[in-house]
Amino acid sequence: MSQIIFKNESYFVIGLCMDIHNELGKGFSEAVYSEALEIELKENGVPYQKEVKFEIVYKEKTLKHHYYADFLVDNKIILELKAVEKLNSSHVKQTLNYLAASKIQLGIIINFGEDSLSYKRVLL
Repeated sequence: MSQIIFKNESYFVIGLCMDIHNELGKGFSEAVYSEALEIELKENGVPYQKEVKFEIVYKEKTLKHHYYADFLVDNKIILELKAVEKLNSSHVKQTLNYLAASKIQLGIIINFGEDSLSYKRVLL
């Protein structure tokens, strides 16, 4: 049986997102949930960076295009926030691209747009 990487950290952050969803509900823009999450991370002493830029390297050359991840938590988990009706495969592909560019192993897509908070763990 395989181990869940960053299990405690993941569940803690997901719990914070559940608190936000319970308080705000669905219907707000991604920016509102992002601001609320930043408050929760700060208040709970969770180290994070917001809107982290990741460069893309092709044949040892850095491309002009780059990715911005919504949050990088504890330098080991990329959080992608969504406020959509339902997560789909393009959200997973986007997160996989962020993981590949950053060399981070774990991404979590959090969707505040459904009746109940939904999330998906994405591994590189």
